[in-house]
Amino acid sequence: MGSDGGLLAPVWAGTRAEAITSDAAWLRAMLEAEAALARAQARLDLIPAEAAAAIDRTAATLVLDPADLARRARQSANPVVPLVADLRRAVPGAASSVHRGATSQDILDSAAMLVATRAIRGIVGDLSAIMRDLCELAERHRDTVMAARTLGQQAVPTTFGLKAAGWLAGLMRARARLRELRLPAQLGGAAGTLAAFAERADGGTALLLAEVFAEEIGLAAPPMPWHAERSPVTELGAALAATARALGKPATDIVLMAQTEVGEVAESSAGSSSAMPQKRNPALSVLVRSAAFQVPAYAQVLGQVGEHERAAGAWQAEWLPLREALRLTGGAAETAAELVAGLRVFPDRMRANAELTGGRLLAERLAAHLDRKALEEALSADGPLEGHAELLDPAAYLGAAPELVDRILATYREQP
Repeated sequence: MGSDGGLLAPVWAGTRAEAITSDAAWLRAMLEAEAALARAQARLDLIPAEAAAAIDRTAATLVLDPADLARRARQSANPVVPLVADLRRAVPGAASSVHRGATSQDILDSAAMLVATRAIRGIVGDLSAIMRDLCELAERHRDTVMAARTLGQQAVPTTFGLKAAGWLAGLMRARARLRELRLPAQLGGAAGTLAAFAERADGGTALLLAEVFAEEIGLAAPPMPWHAERSPVTELGAALAATARALGKPATDIVLMAQTEVGEVAESSAGSSSAMPQKRNPALSVLVRSAAFQVPAYAQVLGQVGEHERAAGAWQAEWLPLREALRLTGGAAETAAELVAGLRVFPDRMRANAELTGGRLLAERLAAHLDRKALEEALSADGPLEGHAELLDPAAYLGAAPELVDRILATYREQP
């Protein structure tokens, strides 16, 4: 059976997120965790330096079949057990130093945080590119008049610049949340007490080992093992869900604005249809929206309450949803970067749509100047509104929209 290539999830197929979260990448991260553990123990004289060097070299070059490892993992309910067996066979002279004092969850959780760190780095990079393009759109269209829509109906005038600035504001919050994450290494031993490490040294050395291990693997050092306290995974899932939602907002608006009858924007994608050759579907937006719907659902599975010091099923249930949340969010970010970079904007069509109802887009303004009877008479008449030309220019009723654009752009430019 072939590997999962994203046939049913084209939003991440062929993206960086696919490579970063693949079976091979996950396996490589577990081997990196084993190597980091060996190096950390050697630094504290808990295992021989020569053994750590052998483990490090072997882990960097060992080639394993993820599918074979997965089948063998059925006997232990996680893939670390067969991986450790293979690594020990590959370093016979240092086999007793492989995985010493650790438990499978130490390795898999640390590997998960390592994969997540790499995925988030790519997501943040794509968000930054999207935000730069949205900044340009908002600035260019600061005063471009269009109809704001509430509950699907034209409401009052706004500007496309403010709409783009709103997209930008959501992504700024999402990026800040991702940047604030401090994903931790995991090292607790069999039940989170570090007992096997302390047995060979003392409690202080065991605590120091956890810090050195985090340094070696490039993750944050937690104050204590988090085997049974899953806040790091919950917070990661929440940040990914928020990012997917923030990406889904412009995609959703673009789908609606690109409708044939609206025609205010268009994607750069071909958007072809298998049955209707005349169509130009908003394919990129559709892909991003698909991820925005899925990631929050996957995030709900993460960090479920488990039993005592090792969850029986809740921990195992995290692995696939976490990977899917990472790859869907990563794929959506890369796809959205392409979407926004190539977005075509049609100000003339926006203005024409704003005038589609013959001045009724300005009903709120009229209500501030006319008595109730005069307003009802004006709105009940067929055809364009007449007699109030000075009140019916959409560009003259934008409120603080341009200034709001300026405020959001100033906030964006102040960010590091």
